[in-house]
Amino acid sequence: MRRLFLLTILSCSLTGLKAQEAQKQATVSESEKGIASYYHDKFTGRKTANGEVFTNDKFTAASNKLKLGSYVKVTNLSNGEVVYVKINDRMAASNKRLIDLASIAAKRLNFHQKGITKVKVEEVSEEEGRAGILAQRATDAPVRNNEF
Repeated sequence: MRRLFLLTILSCSLTGLKAQEAQKQATVSESEKGIASYYHDKFTGRKTANGEVFTNDKFTAASNKLKLGSYVKVTNLSNGEVVYVKINDRMAASNKRLIDLASIAAKRLNFHQKGITKVKVEEVSEEEGRAGILAQRATDAPVRNNEF
């Protein structure tokens, strides 16, 4: 009887793990369109929702819809520019924008001067997100004057 009980618990645990893995894989390819903005410099040095210290020179972002710790590919719909960021913060509950990017990401998407832009946000795997961020850091060129 005890063995049957233990086997039942083990079976339920494995089923739960498989369901979690399937759910995790299902969200990786989701995408959504919306408005992006970027952080003001006044937030530099403050803690983010996941405990990291915010700085505008890291490829990070805030979102109320995307899971903390997830990686996303953000495409500026007006010019096709792409940036990869890690979601590490939340926005004010009243904020209706899809994503709030660190300044470095807004500059890479070429909307820093404009303030907001329409974007497509796609969840990507951690591997793709980290690789994208590393590639961006490696190719960071000095910012042009018209991007301020």
